[in-house]
Amino acid sequence: MVKGIHMSSSAKKKNARLTWRDVGITIGTLAATTLVCYALRPFAGEEKFEAILFVVAVLIISRFTSGYICGVAASILGVLIVNCIFTYPYYQLNFTLTGYPIAILSMLSAAMITGTLTTRIKEQEQLKIEAERERTRSNLLRAVSHDLRTPLTAISGACSVLKEGGDTLSEQEKNKLLNQIEEDSQWLIRLVENLLIVTRIDAPDGGANIAKESEVVEEVAASALTQFRKHFPNVKVETHMPDELLLVPMDGMLIRQVIMNLFENAAIHADGMTKITLDISREGENAVFRVMDDGRGIDPNLLPHILEGDFKRSVGSSEDKKRNMGIGLSVCSTIISAHEGKMRAYNGQNGGAVFEFTLPLDMAEMELYDYDEQQEDE
Repeated sequence: MVKGIHMSSSAKKKNARLTWRDVGITIGTLAATTLVCYALRPFAGEEKFEAILFVVAVLIISRFTSGYICGVAASILGVLIVNCIFTYPYYQLNFTLTGYPIAILSMLSAAMITGTLTTRIKEQEQLKIEAERERTRSNLLRAVSHDLRTPLTAISGACSVLKEGGDTLSEQEKNKLLNQIEEDSQWLIRLVENLLIVTRIDAPDGGANIAKESEVVEEVAASALTQFRKHFPNVKVETHMPDELLLVPMDGMLIRQVIMNLFENAAIHADGMTKITLDISREGENAVFRVMDDGRGIDPNLLPHILEGDFKRSVGSSEDKKRNMGIGLSVCSTIISAHEGKMRAYNGQNGGAVFEFTLPLDMAEMELYDYDEQQEDE
């Protein structure tokens, strides 16, 4: 309840702020509307259209400014401009004409109500964005608290055993404990990398704070595969790459992290898995990435929630419970959304889990590349 009140207050403060951008939009729109009315006067005859155009101007101002102040101000200024410039006697304020005060008051009321309603809609949209971001943060915090606690406890316990009973342990037992410490440390490092990625793409306005450049899909995938094999040298990975060159506007490091996360998820969590397959193809104006395994697949009841940050395996061995795959998959989904793509998870027809995501192709760059290739052939 407290969070809801806090978000509402924050949204209202944001809508109450007046920026130079909003002032510029307001003045520019009113000035442009005035010029349009002047230009149309010779063609309108006796018809009075100015009030309608200024109501439209108020709608535009309310839509593209961040608060209700500009919308209300534009309503009042629009009424004054129509009265002073486009109503006889011209260039004078006159509210004494028969029926005119009612017409002006009606226009002012309609404009102010429209501006206020438009602003309310924007407030609600902002509240939804903030609520979703708060939910995502809460899910990530729960996932992180789980993932940090168990490996750190294991590392601390292994260190205590080595410190207190080092003389009585065999070399095999010592190596086993050291391998456990190394494995848990590497997992924590990858967890921190995922959290840093979330903060990198989480812009203050709720949008995506990433820099995109056209990257060759095959090169990004090959880089991710090379990195994965350093950590999991014994896991078999097959790749199916497209024959044509695919260029995608992306942050290459983030997409590599997505592929890495999906590889690691399959290597750690896919029961009965013997190999992982990466398939990349083109469908229309999108590049499609599929990371598949030949394991037992995912419980259908878990599929709707598996890309959420609060997903954890509730069944299985203690090793499974130590590894929360929800946070890594949630990061993947966030990254793909920031790239204007889509991600989904499902079970393959022949068994095994499939994680699929699409990214829009850079069609302009690909057409330019194809043209250059044709020129060279000629």
